[in-house]
Amino acid sequence: MRKTFSTYRGRLAHTLCATLLSTLLPMALAGSAHAAIRLSDPIPVGPQVTVGTLANGLTYYIQNNGRPQKKLELRLVIKAGSILEDDDQRGLAHLLEHMAFNGSTHFKKWELITYLQSIGVKFGADLNAYTSFDETVYMLPIPTDRPENVDKGFLVLEDWAHGLTLADADIDKERAIVLEEARSGKGAGERMNKQLMPKMYNGSRYASRLPIGDEQVLKTFKPAAVQRFYRDWYRPDLMAVVVVGDIEPARAEQLIKAHFSGLSNPTPARTRSYAPIAARAASEALVITDKEAAGNSVLIRYPVRPAPAHATFADYRTKLVDSLFAAMLGQRLQDLTQQANPPFIGAGSGIAGMTPRYQSYSAGASLGKDGAAPALAALVQENERARRFGFSAAELERSKKDMLRGYERIYNERDKSDSSSFVAEYTRNFLENEEIPGIVNEVQYARELVPGISLDEVNRYAATTIPVDSAKLVVYLGADQPGTPTPQPADLLAWSAAAARTKLAPRQEATLATRLMETPPVAGSIVGETVDAALGTTTLTLSNGLQVILKPTDFANDQVLLSASRAGGLTQFDQHDITAVRYANAAVASMGVAGFSPNDLQKVLAGKAANAWVDYGQYSDNIGASAGSDDIATMLQLLYLRLTGTRRDASLFQSFVNKETEGARNLMAQPQAVFGDALTSALYGDSPWVARAPRPEQFGKLDLERSIGIYRQRFGSARGLTFIMVGSFDVAAVKPLLATYLASLPTPPLPLAVVDVGLRPVTGVVKQAVYSGAEPKSVVSLTFTGPAQYSKEENLRFQALLEVMNIRITDVLREQLALIYSGGVSGSISRIPYEHYQIGAKLPTGPDKVDQVLAATFAEIAHLQTQGPAPADLEKVKQNWLQVQRRAMRENGYWLGQLQAAVTYNTDPAAILSIEQRIGAVSVDDVKAAAARYFNLDNYVQLVLYPAKTK
Repeated sequence: MRKTFSTYRGRLAHTLCATLLSTLLPMALAGSAHAAIRLSDPIPVGPQVTVGTLANGLTYYIQNNGRPQKKLELRLVIKAGSILEDDDQRGLAHLLEHMAFNGSTHFKKWELITYLQSIGVKFGADLNAYTSFDETVYMLPIPTDRPENVDKGFLVLEDWAHGLTLADADIDKERAIVLEEARSGKGAGERMNKQLMPKMYNGSRYASRLPIGDEQVLKTFKPAAVQRFYRDWYRPDLMAVVVVGDIEPARAEQLIKAHFSGLSNPTPARTRSYAPIAARAASEALVITDKEAAGNSVLIRYPVRPAPAHATFADYRTKLVDSLFAAMLGQRLQDLTQQANPPFIGAGSGIAGMTPRYQSYSAGASLGKDGAAPALAALVQENERARRFGFSAAELERSKKDMLRGYERIYNERDKSDSSSFVAEYTRNFLENEEIPGIVNEVQYARELVPGISLDEVNRYAATTIPVDSAKLVVYLGADQPGTPTPQPADLLAWSAAAARTKLAPRQEATLATRLMETPPVAGSIVGETVDAALGTTTLTLSNGLQVILKPTDFANDQVLLSASRAGGLTQFDQHDITAVRYANAAVASMGVAGFSPNDLQKVLAGKAANAWVDYGQYSDNIGASAGSDDIATMLQLLYLRLTGTRRDASLFQSFVNKETEGARNLMAQPQAVFGDALTSALYGDSPWVARAPRPEQFGKLDLERSIGIYRQRFGSARGLTFIMVGSFDVAAVKPLLATYLASLPTPPLPLAVVDVGLRPVTGVVKQAVYSGAEPKSVVSLTFTGPAQYSKEENLRFQALLEVMNIRITDVLREQLALIYSGGVSGSISRIPYEHYQIGAKLPTGPDKVDQVLAATFAEIAHLQTQGPAPADLEKVKQNWLQVQRRAMRENGYWLGQLQAAVTYNTDPAAILSIEQRIGAVSVDDVKAAAARYFNLDNYVQLVLYPAKTK
């Protein structure tokens, strides 16, 4: 588990994802014959996957899939998590997951990670695991370019299943690392959860079995307790092996049987039971505050109910109805935020999973300046309005359109879907019984089921699903600030009860336009065209002077990406106006586009997959857009409207200001924000050109007209832009669209040179201590800066240095010394406005370990400078890069980024074709020299965060 995800995953997202795999798909298949669906029939397993069970009870899933190429995704899934821990084991399910990387039958301590890194599997990013309440999942991606890699991958899974060494000394060493992980999770959220969880789970065992465990148990447990958990619960009747990727199914099945048929279940076997959650008997309110809380919110948790079955087509249909219901109610709550004085900043409501066997209807909101009372009133009333009066035909029609388009895109990408998405689906099938009929079958189901979902049916579902007159838990979570009134529990119950008694009327549906633009702009023309056969690009010159680079691909079947960038950005404006500039684009976007508010725009675009946005960088004006292949025209229309006009809406502008103000209100009470601000000041003094944590008072100075003026000052002209489009499109088909919507853009003169405002980091050695936070937590930050001479080769040497340093940090600071749980270095070489580099190290640890962390980090830097990296470590980096690069070459986003960089820096885009050769050329001596050049011990900033009470 090297970077463990220890928090329990909510299952509402899984439900929605499953629905995505279950809905209406292309009408191209409308003529295919199939038997009529009987709702009482069970949903069959699709032909795309082989599902089997060994004699010992182990379940397996196998699917051949070609994306990414020469890659195999392996999972070991165990129906055992923290809920099964005995009192002396609290936290040991999670610690055991750590131990899976600390020695086994076929891999001695250190050997497993070293081997996997040697074949390009990166620790944390690729190799990973997580522990939850009811499951533990191990993730292992394997390159298949060598057959022995596959054989060893299955050997790793077998060792995890029943071959862990679990030596006493190794367990004691890992104890310190898990305690560091527990320390890293401390803070306002953890303190508040300790009060919230017992109430949320109504006294259930779940409240006392958080995966991170009990700190006292972690400090004092005996190794035998870990070994007992492994013996009791890591057994084949609770296991699944999932295999998806570049492998023949028969070969995969053979390997599964060879490696797992020999596993046996313990005798006697402990019963694998699921902890019950009692229904709430009476309404209750809870107020939880913390001085470091990030913001204020309310939650209404209604009684738990059993999770629904996923067995029959009737269950399947109910899930479709729930998804439509949730989308419509969510849109209504979002509509309420589009007011000058909204009742909340954001809100959601619907059924959410709590465990594999329980779910609950909930409603929650992030609070605005008026606090909990209006938020609770709005949540209760909008739910009651939907329960009592239902939804409109127009709302249902829009939701169906959005659903159709989303599922259509999944179907279109069925042969380009990553193996990781399939293994996630099969993991959920094993853990939660989610159906797995396959997308082709689901097209047929959707054709029959979805058109028959009527408005009456959805409204009946709302009437029976939204609770009324039921016992509930009402929670206020907030920042404990002087002068800020905090509600009492009785207030929460009184406000909720008053809202339930309010007289309501049906929601009135406004009439909206049916299209973005009534008439297209007067088209320009294409006046020039060149083709680069090697890169597969076509460059068009438009009549208004703009250029467009087109790169059609077959990497995805329903994806088009577009970008443009030019010199510009924040530094084009006066420094005294910098706050207004930073928020101008977001403020303008918050008011919508053309005649549409953001929410109206979303409704008008129902059934479309298209988006467009603009942004100011520090030294650049940036444009981005995306679309499905059938929605390119819509994407270009959106972009045209964003660049040629703005929408004034004083209410929405004020709503934006209020939202940003609330978001900033308690930010500086959080230690990480205090530390980030201190680091910025240490590096750049009081320069206005660097972003700091926002303060509430900043936003009161924003002005609607000035925001629009700042936006138009740059984006009112398209001059100097080169648009790049990558994805699944036909060049001939998009040319008329480009002539209409890009060649018609206005291009009045504007400055197009980079403005260097003289922003430079401090020089010399600066050391500071920062005191903030109530928990015994520290962070060590080291920042190295200086001049650099950029080249593609030098950039690879620089990045290799950082990657090797991260390997050493993990091996030494974490595994050998147990000083940290996570942390590392990152950095970049920048070319604008001058060539320079920056490296930042962030190492969370305990206050008592700061000196050791600093000493160990500088020792590793010195070793790299004098000895260079171990050849094996550099080879690990290069192998991972090659794996990543080969995958990236089949991704639209990667090509878009590379082509954009070539335009921005006026370099040869063909360099993308020779990256593997440059990777191969990086040597040990190159990295050693880079360490001497970039880890300049005469020029760095060292900041250490300590808890406030140690000051």
